[in-house]
Amino acid sequence: MNLEYFIAKRIIDKKSYKSSISAPIIKIGIAAIAIGIIVMLIAIATGFGLQQKIRDKVVAFNGHVVIKKYDSNQSNDSESPISNVQDFYPEFKSVPNVTHIQAVATKSGIIRLENDFEYTVIKGVGADYNWNYFKDFLVEGELPDYSKKRNEDVLISGYLANRLNFKVGDTFNTYFLKENLNKPPSIITYNITGIYNSGFKEYDKLYVIGDIRHVQRLNKWSKDQVGTFEVFINDYDDLEATWRAIRTETPSRLNATSVTQANPKIFEWISIFDSNTYGIIGVMILIAGINMITALLVLILERTQMIGILKALGANNLAIRKIFLYNAAYLIIVGLFWGNLIGISILMAQKYLNLIPLDPSNYYVDTVPVYLDLGYIIAVNIGTFVVCLLMLLIPSVIISKISPVKAIKFD
Repeated sequence: MNLEYFIAKRIIDKKSYKSSISAPIIKIGIAAIAIGIIVMLIAIATGFGLQQKIRDKVVAFNGHVVIKKYDSNQSNDSESPISNVQDFYPEFKSVPNVTHIQAVATKSGIIRLENDFEYTVIKGVGADYNWNYFKDFLVEGELPDYSKKRNEDVLISGYLANRLNFKVGDTFNTYFLKENLNKPPSIITYNITGIYNSGFKEYDKLYVIGDIRHVQRLNKWSKDQVGTFEVFINDYDDLEATWRAIRTETPSRLNATSVTQANPKIFEWISIFDSNTYGIIGVMILIAGINMITALLVLILERTQMIGILKALGANNLAIRKIFLYNAAYLIIVGLFWGNLIGISILMAQKYLNLIPLDPSNYYVDTVPVYLDLGYIIAVNIGTFVVCLLMLLIPSVIISKISPVKAIKFD
């Protein structure tokens, strides 16, 4: 154990400073570090968590990349069919990041009851449909099965179920208009097998998930014709590069659109969380650093006589500065420990107990989502430690200005 560390340990020893003037200042410095870490961890975990939840909801209804014809209109109906006889279907082997591709088609209809009606869009899916997202959304009943013969089983949203007083096992008639409005509409009687709630009202009030073969029949398409292809990828961080690769590998008559391009307003809104999070991190590190600077200045002033004695004994300025920086580093570590302990405990409680609710109409989720990852926790701790320690180099320069003779006489 070197001399600087030994002296620093004596300075921060409880018996040494417990009754000193610097004791409350040191406690405030430690508390500032702890509070800063708590706020930063909560801001990052909830910010990233909210981004991921909203992103996953949008992806559940659209996929990461959508492939359709260039001449497709902007309505909710799939009017320009695409042949599913493609090099990229049913497996997109030419792009490594792609994990799944599925064929879908949509058709607008009217749910007609005795005393009410509701506009809806039947999203036709087939045996290749990825139900992983809807497993999380399912609140009642079970998911339909379209792997066998054509059937009338559908999955409806909780919004529609509440709006029309539907429950699992109920049936309802849906009317589909024909191009020739003089002809009577087609009618399909659907059976509700399950109810989902994504929390994304824009989608929940619109989509009913049904068998794609009904849409094909209504549109007079052949069995190998579909409306669009939805592509899912493994790593969202590589979305831009994967989208470009998919666009390159698809025929020129087809257009590939990423989920961020198709929903710019939503993704612009959730990107604001990044700016807010970075702002909070910057402010909290600054506050913690200022408090630590104050604590170090008080320690230096309180130990002025000791500094003078050390200089008289031959200690140079660098060695004395190291003593106080050791002291400050220890205090920062104590603050980090308590901050992590309290912050992660709060986040774990929210993650598993859902203590704090949110309004789904504003945030698309009914509770504050939490994303925990060891990577950003380590990064925040290391970043806070390094920045605070660098900030303390400035007040430690005062030590070089202290005269041994005046310091020994200092009272």
